[in-house]
Amino acid sequence: MGDNSMNHVRLRPTGRLITVLAAASMLVAACGDDDETSTEDTSAPAETDDATTTTEEPADEEAESEGETIEVTAVDYGFEGLPDRIDAGTRLTLVNESSVEIHELVAIRVPDEEERPVDELVTLPEAELDAIFGAGPPALVVLSPPGASAEEAIPALGDGTFTEPGRYVVVCFIPVGADPEAYLAAAEAASDGPPEVEGGPPHVTEGMFGEFIVE
Repeated sequence: MGDNSMNHVRLRPTGRLITVLAAASMLVAACGDDDETSTEDTSAPAETDDATTTTEEPADEEAESEGETIEVTAVDYGFEGLPDRIDAGTRLTLVNESSVEIHELVAIRVPDEEERPVDELVTLPEAELDAIFGAGPPALVVLSPPGASAEEAIPALGDGTFTEPGRYVVVCFIPVGADPEAYLAAAEAASDGPPEVEGGPPHVTEGMFGEFIVE
């Protein structure tokens, strides 16, 4: 794929992506609410019939059914360790090596008939991008604060597992220089658009994009 860090393009979230990112922001807030609710749930477990038997999948077969997990590293401004190709069922996780920038990994499936490379796609007019990517939501949206491990990343949409074959573009739309805490707070508060925070252009304009193929 080459070194994306040398690419400088201009791109803003399009109308469709704004809607999707708004929904992802609401999911970030919902995750926090769910965590609080789960700690307060003290209801007794439902009674079960001792005669009921269950068949559990052997551990070795269960392990075989799980795909590989690949760790992608976010840096200022690019994705390291992003493979060119992965098998269906593979799961991507995100770590953030930046000490100052919050990053995100937004993965969007490219229509089968679209053959242009990602470095060309990100330069297209917004109307054309809407036409290409407006059919559905991203496959994955995950946020990662500065220095966060894969376990500390915040999943907003999807669990990182890619099951549908095809080509995917990966981008980060967070503004350059955005305060991480302010961004996460804005993401929780956002309801009808992307988080509104102070900052520069989106990280994608600094070359934070890539692509891979699910086989």
